[in-house]
Amino acid sequence: MLHHVELWVPDLPRAIGAWGWLLGRLGYRPYQEWEHGRSRRLGPTYIVVEQSPAMREGGHDRMRPGLNHLAFHAGGRAEVDALMREAPAHGWTALFADRYPHAGGPRHYAGFLADADGFEVELVAAEPGG
Repeated sequence: MLHHVELWVPDLPRAIGAWGWLLGRLGYRPYQEWEHGRSRRLGPTYIVVEQSPAMREGGHDRMRPGLNHLAFHAGGRAEVDALMREAPAHGWTALFADRYPHAGGPRHYAGFLADADGFEVELVAAEPGG
């Protein structure tokens, strides 16, 4: 089981707005807070956004080696649709909008978003009956 994920961000207030909204909507609750970061927890797993003083220059690029995206269970299709509608007001941009909700294939219902720093998330709908 995943313990935690830590995202180093270039602008903590912006990340808190975008990630705080999204993680809150997905059921993650505030967990830790310190000068350079915040975390949210769901069960035993937590996600950190941090503007670390040890961070080097250069931004995140999901197209380079490293993290491409995080995929979350997001409830049913209606919940995914609602998140996709609300996301732009919270700093997220829809990816692959011309193929929504089947950008991951005809049997996969999901939305893809990117924040202002280029971090991508996939919001996956539960299978019918699952």
